Amino acid sequence: MPGGLLLGDEAPNFEANTTIGRIRFHDYLGDSWGILFSHPRDFTPVCTTELGRAAKLAPEFAKKNVKMIALSVDSVEDHLAWSKDINAYNGQEPTEKLPFPIIDDKNRDLAILLGMLDPAEKDEKGMPVTARVVFIFGPDKKLKLSILYPATTGRNFDEILRVITSLQLTAEKRVATPVDWKVKTLKGQIPSSPSRPKGPVSKWLSSGSFLLGALFLARTHTGRTFPYG
Repeated sequence: MPGGLLLGDEAPNFEANTTIGRIRFHDYLGDSWGILFSHPRDFTPVCTTELGRAAKLAPEFAKKNVKMIALSVDSVEDHLAWSKDINAYNGQEPTEKLPFPIIDDKNRDLAILLGMLDPAEKDEKGMPVTARVVFIFGPDKKLKLSILYPATTGRNFDEILRVITSLQLTAEKRVATPVDWKVKTLKGQIPSSPSRPKGPVSKWLSSGSFLLGALFLARTHTGRTFPYG
């Protein structure tokens, strides 16, 4: 598949028509973090649940200085009409306004540029539709994380919120967050140079010393330490 972004790549400063008018991507992001997420088609059940969940979580993303923007291969007119369905799904007034814009990519220009097309899923004309891609950009406009789901599998937006929290923490401090980490586990100080416990790794990973083991491994292999609580 041509196009695509790698971690550390700068986001293309594209121009596009959206549900809030024409934008230039870098100007839209400003100094914020950004999430660009694509979905296959408007008015489809899974996409409606996804954007409904994204809309509900929008205040939480805003608290973290994150701007959201969606994309699909449909027109602005379709996006606006579909927004009514999304709001109705959320039990709200069926208006055309969502807490984030949706990009019109009916010609698939951005989908090709960004490597978003799913070759296994096609529309009624036999053209591939966009996969469920998530790009997270830092304030420097560089790609910090990407997630790629096929069109057939809906995303977990709570997980996207979790990784934003981790990315922002690890951008500020030399730490690494362990498996299933959530912000509520971060209660206090962040250790700097934990000592290696005696005995085999398996012993202290399988005992109550798991956290100490994780801290040591992070320090040894990444030069970072884990926050703990």
